[in-house]
Amino acid sequence: MRAYRVAYDGRPYNGFQRQPDVPTVEDELLDALDRLGVRDRAAGPPEGYAAAGRTDAGVSALAQTVAFEAPDWLSPSAFNSELPASVRAWASADVPDGFHATHDADERTYAYHLHAPDADDGRARDTFAALRGDHDFHNLTPDDDGTVRTLNGDLVRDGDYLVLELRAGGFCRQLVRRVVGLVAEIARGESPPSKVDRVLDDAPLSGPEGVAPAPAYPLVLTAVTYPGVTFAADPDALASAREVFADLRAERQTAARIAGTVRDGLP
Repeated sequence: MRAYRVAYDGRPYNGFQRQPDVPTVEDELLDALDRLGVRDRAAGPPEGYAAAGRTDAGVSALAQTVAFEAPDWLSPSAFNSELPASVRAWASADVPDGFHATHDADERTYAYHLHAPDADDGRARDTFAALRGDHDFHNLTPDDDGTVRTLNGDLVRDGDYLVLELRAGGFCRQLVRRVVGLVAEIARGESPPSKVDRVLDDAPLSGPEGVAPAPAYPLVLTAVTYPGVTFAADPDALASAREVFADLRAERQTAARIAGTVRDGLP
């Protein structure tokens, strides 16, 4: 079996997991494998196929990981030959038979870039510190089961942004974005610090008491670790990924300048 690191821009996609009638990252990966002759569309995904996580619509990734029974010739560069520019395989590793990209991961890391120029950094840090550790996060996810998690991470100020790094063995649905939403509420003075205790209480929250998920597009899956697995970068694939994301960065910086010109020109 072989595992692949995949980077993607999540904004054009309705999440990672394949769905009918909407574009997803998994669509792109599996359709590329069809065109490469690695799988038969009628037979479903390749043997052993699994992914590290199901990122939400709009969420990007640096280190999404997919693994399956792959032919020896399927390097990341070969994979990229049938992928769109917005999805780039850039590294790979041989993994043991029976490896499962979802279940064998021991830690996942996400980074959230929260635009918060006027937020109170002390309140943000205190809120995040209170959420770290072992908790039942049932009030920060729509999931009914598997809500007890051990959350670790860091929060730093970077100009107008608060960058939150969140690490755990696994995450409930929307947990990262609702943690960020709660930090933002309290750091901006929209909710009191005592809301953390209410959120972590056994009693369920509903309606206006709840915590809405922060927007998806500032979120990136930055790392997935597997015991004993070392990924080797494909130099050509890595260069391709760097070029694609450099172009994307320039495009969005230009869009920001245009928006700024319009804003600053308004009377």
